[in-house]
Amino acid sequence: MLGSTHGTLTTDFRARVEACGETPRTAVHSTAAPSDGDAAELDVSGRPLHSDVPDLDRFFRPESVAVVGASDADGRPNTGITRQLIAWAERVGARIHPVHPTRTTVFGLPCHASVADLPEEVDLAVLLVSDPVPVIEQLADTKVKFAVAFASGFAETGEAGAAAQARLSAAVRRSGLRLLGPNTNLNAFEEFREDLDGPAIALITQSGHQGRPVYTLQELGIRLSHWAPTGNEADLETSDFISYFAERPEVGAIACYVEGLKDGRQFLLAADRAARNGVPVVAVKVGRTETGARTAASHTGKLTGADTVVDAAMRQFGVIRVDGLDELQDTAALLARARPPRADGVVVYSISGGTGAHFSDLATEAGLTLPTLSAAKQQELHQWIPDYLGVANPVDNGGHPVGDWRGRKIIDAILADPSVGVLICPITGPFPPMSDKLAQDLVDAAEATDKLICVIWGSPIGTEEAYRTTLLGSSRVATFRTFGNCITAVRAYLGHHRFTASYRSPFDDAPRTPSPSFRKAQALMRPGQQLSEHAAKQLLRAYGIRVPREQLVTSAAAAVRAAGLVGYPVVMKASGPQLGHKTELGLVKIGLTSASQIRDAYRELTDIARYENIPLDGVLVCQMVERGVEMVVGVTQDDLFGPTVTVGLGGVLVEVLHDAAVRVPPFGEDQARHMLTELRGHPLLEGVRGAPPADVDALVEVILRVQRMALELGDVLSELDINPLMVLPRGQGAVALDALAVCR
Repeated sequence: MLGSTHGTLTTDFRARVEACGETPRTAVHSTAAPSDGDAAELDVSGRPLHSDVPDLDRFFRPESVAVVGASDADGRPNTGITRQLIAWAERVGARIHPVHPTRTTVFGLPCHASVADLPEEVDLAVLLVSDPVPVIEQLADTKVKFAVAFASGFAETGEAGAAAQARLSAAVRRSGLRLLGPNTNLNAFEEFREDLDGPAIALITQSGHQGRPVYTLQELGIRLSHWAPTGNEADLETSDFISYFAERPEVGAIACYVEGLKDGRQFLLAADRAARNGVPVVAVKVGRTETGARTAASHTGKLTGADTVVDAAMRQFGVIRVDGLDELQDTAALLARARPPRADGVVVYSISGGTGAHFSDLATEAGLTLPTLSAAKQQELHQWIPDYLGVANPVDNGGHPVGDWRGRKIIDAILADPSVGVLICPITGPFPPMSDKLAQDLVDAAEATDKLICVIWGSPIGTEEAYRTTLLGSSRVATFRTFGNCITAVRAYLGHHRFTASYRSPFDDAPRTPSPSFRKAQALMRPGQQLSEHAAKQLLRAYGIRVPREQLVTSAAAAVRAAGLVGYPVVMKASGPQLGHKTELGLVKIGLTSASQIRDAYRELTDIARYENIPLDGVLVCQMVERGVEMVVGVTQDDLFGPTVTVGLGGVLVEVLHDAAVRVPPFGEDQARHMLTELRGHPLLEGVRGAPPADVDALVEVILRVQRMALELGDVLSELDINPLMVLPRGQGAVALDALAVCR
């Protein structure tokens, strides 16, 4: 996970960006969540900058509940559901009203023929009917706040089901109530343990069974406060519940199983709210592969979105993406309960040198920092650990002391080191009494420190007293069963706190009104067409992006005059609205140094275009720019999130290495710089093999200007590709040597 640091813009950089209409990202950091009165505010693209937080208190804790389709007949599916709802209503203190057209009582409770006969306004209506639409329409007059539809056969079944779900959504909008489902289940009405304390996990799942591992964490003493099984999300969606849970004081972490996102912007706004409030969101998001995406669509009937964009958007707003349900439960549990770190350093403490070395390798490879303990600290540890054992980190005790106080002294001494924020003790298998004493010393130390202590209990049995009672009985020790899950969770824990410590919402600074560049750009757009290179470069110029000196000519004589004005050597390129890859067609000539070469090149370019039946608007005579790092910066449209901005290595490398980073607007200078550090080719920008460092500030400026273009022209610009963008040596800027723009 990336932290968020905010570089300081130079005065010149600020002036250049403001001239383009871009707001520099150096405003006062606002951590307060926006008020609901700001919910209608839109950015320059027409997308919302804030979202309402639905008041779901009466959904999870209603005072009165109607069960439509209630039954107590033997062998009927609705009977078991009705029985569970009655028990749940009793636990939460709600009055329950069965509704059935032919029954007078259900489980001894008075039964009403229709929702119109309900004796009071109810907070929640649970619909145990195959077609919820007529009931939703009846509920419109009863002022019911919430409804749950269990019925399946909607968007998850195909085109006809999607049409049925659209009718359901329309009925919900007309009714004014909020709906959970369809294709959901009873998970929201599970029994949650009331005897557990501490911060809780709130759970959101689109597939109910996928939440079971997190739900069962209660048996290990970890509190669960809510479970929202969102199903097909005809109305209430994952984003609504993230926003709600992020405001709940008892929620320490939000765990999600997501198959498809309904609205990309709403998801980002919800994640932004959680980041502002410092509430970690941990998510399994299926659809990494074509098979997974296809399966998810058939299950929930929603668009999964391009996974690279989803992944980037989650990182951008601090959502911690994990792969497995075991990682989901372990990471969410740690983030919910652990106090903020005092330092990023991790120390590995082990009774085996082999175990310590193995775990340290894995932890370092995953990006955790294992600082070398100071000579003074090592000398202190050698008071209790033999000199022949390594204590630099990992710390090998050769066998945790059993018969006296030395074991606790070792642990306390490690934790006292200011560079240490996390102590991890891998115990690959029980070895009583040593492992029993070690577990107890770790628990005792955890109770006395504000630093994180993690234990990996590697025994496949899991019934040992040291594990079941000592370790799991402590709310201060984070206990894992595998090396991998511990590393994943600790990395997420440290990364989350780095991220939120410096997080500033990009929505606060997002542009609200069009820049002067927008008006210039509008005149250049040609709906449904690809612009010529010349027109595409005019578009870039409108947004203050530097292009080479060049002239568009329509004769050989004009080309010679243009070359004299541009300055030799020059590049000549055919320019036309249907041209994409000009080099492959021989429509680019470089390094021309004389008038005769210019005339020959002009004739050859126009002959090739005529032979290939390619219409031209002319030939470009361009300044030749050679020295720099070739990059690509572009805009593409994502079906879920809208316009996205990509940066990567340019030239031919873009298609060979696929080395690119993506962000979803709006984002600030910090994220633009992080995009560059994500690239495998990032060292090229720092200068390699004697090459000077590239002008990274200028590259960041181009990224921000392209983002502004994406926001303002998102409805009319389908694709933009600046390739190559030549990033010159530091202080010399960046020049767009070629550009492709496609209008929607």
